[in-house]
Parts: sequence; structure tokens; C-alpha cells
Amino acid sequence: MQKNIFRLLALVLLTTTSVQAQDLYMPRNIKQAYENGTRSMDGKPGKKYWQNKGKYNMTITVTPKTKLVEGTETIVYTNNSPDTLKQVTIRFVNNIHKPEAPRAGYASKDFLTRGLIISSFAIDGKKLKIDGKDWGTTGDVSLPGVLLPGKSATFAIDWNYPLSKESGREGQIDSNTFFVAYAFPRISVYDDYNGWDKIPHMDRVEFYNDFNDYQLAVKAPKNYVVWATGDLKNPDEVLQTKYAERLKKSYLSNEVTAIATADEILKGNVTRQNTWNTWKFSADHITDVTFSLSNHYNWDAGSVLVDGKLKRRASVQSAYSTAAKDFSHAVEWGKQALSWFSNNWPGVAYPFSKMTAVQGYADMEYPMMVNDSSTPDLEFTQFVLNHEIAHTYFPFYMGTNETRYAHMDEGWATTLEYLIGQDQLGKEKADENYKNFRVKRWIYDVSTEEDQPVISLSTQVSGSGYGNNAYVKPSLAYLGLKDMFGDNDFKKYLHAYMERWNGKHPIPWDFFYTMNDVSNQDLNWYWNSWFFSNNYIDLKIEKVAIKGSGYTVLLKNVGGFAVPFDVKIIYADGTKKVIHQTPAIWKTNPKSASVQFSGAKGVTAILIDGGIFMDAAPGDNNWKK
Repeated sequence: MQKNIFRLLALVLLTTTSVQAQDLYMPRNIKQAYENGTRSMDGKPGKKYWQNKGKYNMTITVTPKTKLVEGTETIVYTNNSPDTLKQVTIRFVNNIHKPEAPRAGYASKDFLTRGLIISSFAIDGKKLKIDGKDWGTTGDVSLPGVLLPGKSATFAIDWNYPLSKESGREGQIDSNTFFVAYAFPRISVYDDYNGWDKIPHMDRVEFYNDFNDYQLAVKAPKNYVVWATGDLKNPDEVLQTKYAERLKKSYLSNEVTAIATADEILKGNVTRQNTWNTWKFSADHITDVTFSLSNHYNWDAGSVLVDGKLKRRASVQSAYSTAAKDFSHAVEWGKQALSWFSNNWPGVAYPFSKMTAVQGYADMEYPMMVNDSSTPDLEFTQFVLNHEIAHTYFPFYMGTNETRYAHMDEGWATTLEYLIGQDQLGKEKADENYKNFRVKRWIYDVSTEEDQPVISLSTQVSGSGYGNNAYVKPSLAYLGLKDMFGDNDFKKYLHAYMERWNGKHPIPWDFFYTMNDVSNQDLNWYWNSWFFSNNYIDLKIEKVAIKGSGYTVLLKNVGGFAVPFDVKIIYADGTKKVIHQTPAIWKTNPKSASVQFSGAKGVTAILIDGGIFMDAAPGDNNWKK
């Protein structure tokens, strides 16, 4: 009887431990979304999944002399949620420049502006009294009535704001070159797990937007060329015939063509010589639009095949000053990146019609555009361009919430940057770059903020803690999965996630549960290790047991992360052997493991080497006889 009771207790304990080990922490609001059926525990969008949508028609004027941006927009906003909306949250990112705006770091005088002025605001034709309203980066506006489920409302807004003299993610690149991003008041995201996204924008975190349709008209003085998200709909109206034809030919050409040189633009040969030209662009089902303009930037273009099945090409363009010697390569590098990402990793055809690289200061991604710094180091410039173009897939193809979960976009872009680097530079050089630029900054820093869980909200970690949670640790986690599954299965599982959530708003649990589902494995042990823990990387050779010619290496996982590693063996005759272990070795026991091998020839040394999975204390990774 007593023996049976002990067996029963042991069974209960084992079952309880197993369940607890496989659970993932989930905040209450996220649990509610799954219980409501908008998301599903198999990782798919739930049967009741929804997301709202806006159709934006905007005309934006940039006056170079005054550095003023003025706009008028009509937004047809559709409420696809089951909720009756009584207000909307308006977001205007550029109010980060207002002196009173909260920021993560120091702001210079050249960064500060007066911010947004909305001169007119109407909903369904009814003008609202907004005189003197002090707009922040977000602000609530009460609706004159209610917006019922399935219904739409029309917003008409007129606004203006000054371009920041200091150019970062947007602003004045020089006195006659501007990158105009986050340039319009938009309706913030209303979603199934947070309601209205009211988090004030700060200069560290990034963005979260709905998939909207955009018609964008940019008014610029003659001799100013405009580059923007979307397809240019009226090249013949804004460009003189010779240059319009060059641009059209570049859409079908593998060659890199100088559409216009800085000298040609300055001489008045390129744009139509109207006092003002209106450049019209269109882009549908996309998370944002942005544009840049200059009267003295060089303009190159070419195209590349991105979808062999459909024979679809994408235009690749660049805009840069004559002094930026690296940017003369930007179109060729952009073509390489679009082709490689489309055909290798992630192996999904580039989803847009165009990619434009503008020489600025931000090293920042936007749909169909990047704003990158110029450097004398060509390898580094291409590295940054690769990273920013990789963001096409995460967050612009997937619609992730960068503000709260930066690892869902930066972690993947860092992974893709490393994988394309292997192809361009060779594995050894790519590994060295990845370790030096990414991993070392984290693994050798023992400060408190370094080892916060990756799942921590990105709005609530700072400094290197933010950077390593966003870039380094999730990238290593994804690469660990790739190592564990092998390339074919990992790509198959990744594609399943991307197909399920393309054009939607996945959150981390949607990724975790999708990978569990499509791999037919409970991977919660892995997610707990990498995303929900305070782990780091530190393996230790605890003991080497020798019995006859058999060797057993006993390892302790001091840091806790489920990492892959190599056991490198040097035999007495000078020969070497490598035994690779995937992260699966830590599945049943995350703290210790053993590796066995034959040492009939005699063993003189054993080394544990994680490669890019760098060890915090490598001194105890060696054994010598």
C-alpha cells in the first residue's frame, strides 16, 4: 500500500513538473485574446481574428526655403473589430521633436521644433474644435457619434510641421535634401490584445502600424526629385522626356543606369520646369509610406528578378550626394540583397515593386526605402544596407509590433544580415563580424540589464539591455533553431509562420505556437530557455571520465541557454575530430549533459567551442590530459 502511494505521488509530481516545464508565461491581456478566439493555440490566426484598416489619400507639400511640411489628408477608416468605437487615437511620431516630448536620450537644439499644428479636423464632414490643442505623439479624439462594427468613418485633416534641422530617422539631410518620414497624422492601431495603441513614441523604440492603402501626392519645387514608397504613377508629368524614358527602361534592365546626375538636376534638365511639380505615388496593404527629395542628389536605378515563377522584377534605386563614394554601389548591392533574400533566406519573393536607398544619417528602414549613412568602409555600408533591406520581411511583410516586441523584427533582420554575409564574405569572415559587432557587446558585459528576458517589453528596457534583447539574443535563438532542425525543415517551418501571418499582426506567442504546431514538437522548453529566462551563454567542462578507450565529457550549462556547440578532440597522433551537438542536447536536462566518444588512439585535449554562440567564461571549456 505504502509503495503504491509513493508511486502515485511520484507520478503526480512528474506530471506536474512536466506541465510546468512546458508552460509559457502569458500576460493576462494576451490570454484574453486567445480565449476570445482572435488567436489560436496552434499558432494560426483565430477564427475571430480581425484588424482595422485605413485608406489614406494625402497631398503633402515641402517648401525648401521655410523647411515646412504642409499636408491635407482624407482617411476612410473601417472598424473591423467587434467593438463599438467612441473615440480614436491619433498618432504623430514627429512630435518627438517637441521640447516637452518624453525621450530616451539627450536632444540637441537642432533636434527640437515646435511640432505639429492641425488647422482643420473633420469626421464625416463635421468639423471638430481643435484650436489650441497641444498634440503629443499620441492624442485621443472623441467621435461625434459612434463607429459601429463593420462601419467606416471619414477623417479629413489639414496639418503642418517644421522639418528638424538635425537629421536622424527624418529631417534635413542638408539645406536642400530632406528625408520626410512619419509625416502625417495617422490613426493608431486598435487591436485584439491592447485596444488602442497609446504608447507615446520615444526615440529608441520603433513602430507599430496597420496595413493601409495609400495615395500620396508630393508637391515639390522644380528641380527637386522625389523618391518615395510606392509606384510613381506620373513620371511623364514630373520628368522631362529623356529622364522619364531612362527611368521606365530601368524597370526592365539588369544594368545599373544613371537616371540623372547631380549636375543634370542642378542645370534644370531633369524635372519639368513648372514652378511646382506634383509627384504621385501609390501603395496598397502596407504599413507606412515615406519620401525624400533633393535638388542635387545623383539618381541611379536598375532592376532585379525577385520571383522566378511569376517573372516579376523589382526596381532598385538610389539617391546620394556626389561626395558619397560608397553609394555609387548601392543599386548593385540592393539588387544582390533582393535576389538573395528572395531565393535563399527567408526564401520568400521580395513582396514589393521597388526598393530605394537614400543617403542620409539614420541607418533606418521604411517600406520600400532605407535611409542609410555613408561611410568610407564599403563592406560596412553594404552590411548596413543588407540589414535594413532585410526588414522588408520583418516587420513590413509580417506587421509585427516593433514597439513592444523589438526582437520580432530586429532579431530576424540580424539573422538575415548574418546569413547573407556568409554568402558575400564567406562563413569565417561573417562569423567574425557577427561575433565582433553583435555578440561580444553582450556576452562580455556582466551589468545587470544584460540578462533580462527577451520577452520583456521593449518599451521597458533601455541602453544595451534593449539592444541585446532586440538584436543579439533573439538572433542567436533563431540560429539555434536552424541548427537543431536543419535548413530544410527550419525553412519549411519559417515559411508556415510567414504564410499564416503575412499582412497581419503576429505577437511572440503566435510564432512560438506556430513552430510547435508545424514541427509537431513541444518546443516550449526552448522558448522558455531563450525568451522567458535570465539565461546567458556559459558552458563548463565539469569532468572527463575515462573508462578504457571510452571518454565521457560531463558538461555543466552554467549560463542556461540551450546552445549548440562543438566538442573538438585532439588525439595523441595529432589527428582531430569534431562532434557537433545541437540545442536538443539540453531538452531533457537544461543544466547538464554528457558527450561520449572513443579515444582508442589516446586523447591529449578536448575543447568546447560554441562558434558564434560565444561563451562568457571560455577558460573552463578546455581539458588537457
